[in-house]
Amino acid sequence: MIALIIAVFVVGYAAIAFEHNIKINKTASALITGVICWTIYILFNADTHLVNEELLLHLGDISSILFFLMGAMTIVELIDSYNGFEVITSKITQTNKKSLLWIIGILTFFMSAILDNLTTTIVMVSLLRKLIKDHDTRLFYVGIVVIAANAGGAWTPIGDVTTTMLWIGGQISAFNIMKGLFLPSIISLAVPLIVLSFTMKGDVKRPVVATETYKMLSRNQQVFVLILGVSMLIMVPIFKTLTHLPPFMGMMLGVGIMWIATEIMHRHHTGKDEEQNRRTLVSVLTRIDLPSILFFLGILLAIAGLEVSGVLGNLAVYMDKTIGNLNAIVISIGLASAVIDNVPLVAATQGMYSIAQYPMDHYLWEFLAYCAGTGGSILIIGSAAGVAAMGMEKINFFWYIKKISWLALIGYLAGAAFYMLEYYFSHGSFYH
Repeated sequence: MIALIIAVFVVGYAAIAFEHNIKINKTASALITGVICWTIYILFNADTHLVNEELLLHLGDISSILFFLMGAMTIVELIDSYNGFEVITSKITQTNKKSLLWIIGILTFFMSAILDNLTTTIVMVSLLRKLIKDHDTRLFYVGIVVIAANAGGAWTPIGDVTTTMLWIGGQISAFNIMKGLFLPSIISLAVPLIVLSFTMKGDVKRPVVATETYKMLSRNQQVFVLILGVSMLIMVPIFKTLTHLPPFMGMMLGVGIMWIATEIMHRHHTGKDEEQNRRTLVSVLTRIDLPSILFFLGILLAIAGLEVSGVLGNLAVYMDKTIGNLNAIVISIGLASAVIDNVPLVAATQGMYSIAQYPMDHYLWEFLAYCAGTGGSILIIGSAAGVAAMGMEKINFFWYIKKISWLALIGYLAGAAFYMLEYYFSHGSFYH
């Protein structure tokens, strides 16, 4: 049974990894893989009632992640429909390459911490098209956006799907993850920025872009929706801390408040019906990335199948015996996330190590959040941010390896070294 489940997972994951080659959407592959893993498990298990209970238990955890993501996507899409992000991007007037590099890097870093790395990447790549005319020059900045988005997403509970998973799973708390990973994350970005600062010279040429006008929207309306949306996202960890309810409850509250606020705004809105409807939350819900939601459902179901069948537990024992050192294990997982999507990697690690053995805010979970989050920047396919940038700017895989990968790698290793050294100076020894 175990061998069969592993075989199905490997084949399914290969189909996901080579999505573009086989021309089958990864969501379909993930859903089929997840269902087949559980089908094999129940067919080889005499107690079908127990299997169904296990499935429903895991589905509860998975659903909390999916509803959280749906809520976050809805709020961000609503802000975008009101052109709220333009309030931020219109303030950037710098043309000096070096100065612009730091502005873009730092802005992306903090936006990703508040929103998420995927959304931030999409927003920033769209911004760069308005700021930089030359495509080759722009690609360097897009590469930095990928590094900055992943670094910024790693140190907050809402900045990256993997950090969110650890937060919802009870492995990390919002305050401690922000306190523990802020400096390592910013180092992983600062090192590449410093290196590039020695090579970036001159000014960028701006393209002539027709400014989008929204006759029916005032600046005050744009600012209001932006501030309200960002406030709702920031409110989520505070809501969880105060009420001890799952994070998706706070996110749903935020969606409800945004819904009411924009409905009231529309009450006094006059103009074309299509323009009005585009900005209603009902319309926004039709534009959220549902395939990504279903992809997470499929892959997390598959990982849960590996967990209940004992595969992940055995893998943890094997890694402990062969590698032994926890730092080496976590750094290896981070490097693997450059090739393998960090969502299943983190989900697998959650299944490998129990919270009873490694309680909330343990060294393992914090270091894992950093490594899985920032390690994905080493290759363009290693993170959702990288894949999005690759699609939007048609970035060549090998160009990224040649120009950006080494920058991401030294940043990743510098941040990891800082985290381990910080523990050494506070405890008198390295964690093993």
